[in-house]
Amino acid sequence: MKAMVIRALCDLEKNKKPLVPLDIPIPEPDEGEILIKVAACGVCHTELDEIERRTPPPRLPMIPGHQVVGRVEKSGGGTTGFKVGDRVGVAWIYSACGSCGFCLEGRENLCPRFMGTGRDAHGGYAEYMKVPEAFAVAVPDEFSDVEAAPLLCAGAVGYRSLRLTGMKDGENIGLTGFGASGHLVLEMVKHLYPGSGIYVFARSEGERNFAREQGAVWAGDTADVPPERPDCIIDTTPAWKPVVEALRNLKRGGRLVINAIGKEDGDKGYLQRISYQDHLWMEKSLKTVANVTRKDVSEFLSIAADIPVRPVISTYPLASANEALVELKERKIRGAKVLVMDGSQAEGP
Repeated sequence: MKAMVIRALCDLEKNKKPLVPLDIPIPEPDEGEILIKVAACGVCHTELDEIERRTPPPRLPMIPGHQVVGRVEKSGGGTTGFKVGDRVGVAWIYSACGSCGFCLEGRENLCPRFMGTGRDAHGGYAEYMKVPEAFAVAVPDEFSDVEAAPLLCAGAVGYRSLRLTGMKDGENIGLTGFGASGHLVLEMVKHLYPGSGIYVFARSEGERNFAREQGAVWAGDTADVPPERPDCIIDTTPAWKPVVEALRNLKRGGRLVINAIGKEDGDKGYLQRISYQDHLWMEKSLKTVANVTRKDVSEFLSIAADIPVRPVISTYPLASANEALVELKERKIRGAKVLVMDGSQAEGP
């Protein structure tokens, strides 16, 4: 099978082709596992974080990709949930132990033995992948393969972030950054909290215009002060500046949720600007999002099908995965980027 593989970690500023195209054997599913013929796989900022060493490093060589949609090709035995031909998705959670305190409480995303798809086990930047059947999810018929792919991470993690804000209808929400996750959160908020205003903070005028097109009541630069302070803010950026500015912009008692697996070091100096009086006082709170649970993914897909969410997508053939990652690094973002295994489906970079 064809696969795009991380063989060494690097800085994308210096190496524009961090992934190596390889022909490798199709994996054999073990007991309790299924083999998936991949149709589409979303491109996520987490892949940049892995390659550029902002997260626990992947096991090299590694096939990245954790927003995978495809059909069951084969079972390793002992599986009962899916049959050959069923369409399934694989998200960031590849497996968890199932027996620790976190797993038993439904917080399997915090399991000490958590395995991430495309980091600890091979992911979907390939024509085939295998996964424990218990960690695959059914994909609703409302979505095409390419529409479903970004829902498995950008959407599901956005859903978890939204739940962690404790938001109620009528409260205003801010979104810092407006890429794959941000535009899906906006759709959820419009559906679940129709009485709430959505304020978007983004450094790119293109992202700000996109946010207005999608229904934001206001969109400004990261450091701008909105006409009304949000009750809660979700940060989806790789930088520290938006975190500091979000804390400053929150209403009294406001909640900031950071939806990012890593932060870049380039603007770390902004952390020195935090003052207790301006950024933290008045019972403001901060939470971080760690991965997702299977329940997050399933609940979000159900909500997304009801809305229905229609992600804005740019598609790329598998062989162009490096180009998609470089564009993501350079903030050339409008919605989500998705790799397709059949190059004829790609709309191109």
